[in-house]
Amino acid sequence: MDNQEIIQRILDLKEQRNAVIVAHNYQIDEVQSIADMVGDSFALSKYCASVTQEVIVFCGVKFMAESAKILSPQKTVLLPELSAGCPMADMVTPEALLEAKKQFPGAAVVCYVNSSAEVKALSDICCTSSNAVSIVKKIPEQEILFIPDQNLGSYVAKKVPEKKIHLWNGYCITHHKITLAEAKKIRDLHPDAVFLVHPECKPEVVEFADFVGSTKQIIDFATKSNSKKFIIGTEMGVLYKLKKDNPEKTFFLMSQGLICPNMKKTTLKSVLNSLREMKSPVEIVEEVRKKASYGLERMLELG
Repeated sequence: MDNQEIIQRILDLKEQRNAVIVAHNYQIDEVQSIADMVGDSFALSKYCASVTQEVIVFCGVKFMAESAKILSPQKTVLLPELSAGCPMADMVTPEALLEAKKQFPGAAVVCYVNSSAEVKALSDICCTSSNAVSIVKKIPEQEILFIPDQNLGSYVAKKVPEKKIHLWNGYCITHHKITLAEAKKIRDLHPDAVFLVHPECKPEVVEFADFVGSTKQIIDFATKSNSKKFIIGTEMGVLYKLKKDNPEKTFFLMSQGLICPNMKKTTLKSVLNSLREMKSPVEIVEEVRKKASYGLERMLELG
């Protein structure tokens, strides 16, 4: 069965199941091409909550599908590749967080959405890479325990120096491994290109960039910019939309190592199998879901 046959079967089953397919910007090109919406993790979860379809096929990693389920408990959320996890999310456990809360009893726990439902349930508020600075500024607490990404936390700490921020020892294995030397090398190769990076990169790489933003912010910036050349410092999956929306512009990936292996697990075949067999539904204990929804909904309220 070739890709066109698989795509047609997916579309037929999507109609039969009353389903919607969403894909993260880091998914492979073929999967992005069949999605009803492509975006960053929380934008997709909000979209899933707004649609009328009863089944959501979430092409991403586990914590993303969990967020969709937290906000849409009445819907069936399918994760096509059950093994698609997030190493950074695994770097903070509920047990370790409970211990840290004892260590910093006056600190508000600000939880990056790249975390498990159980960890969100123990947090005071969630944030995304695009609104982390705004959220930390808006909450009344002056002391923050920021979990789990030390690099995003460090970026926030520089933007909000008036607050005391404790960083967790977690990171995105894809963004964290990029070095300043690599960044300087590609800038030397393309001195006329605008350098855009994700705040999950190390602080010295972030400082070196022309623009720092979330996946969506990077895409929006490059699309609106009058510049014609860009160096992209985030996962290679964003190149699909960047090139599709901006055929007249040139994009260089900061490093060939900017690949998230978990994001690349989902294929057209796994989407087809998921819909055909209603495979791998996401389940969250209701008590955990309710507590986790508090942090997500509070984030939405604060914008």
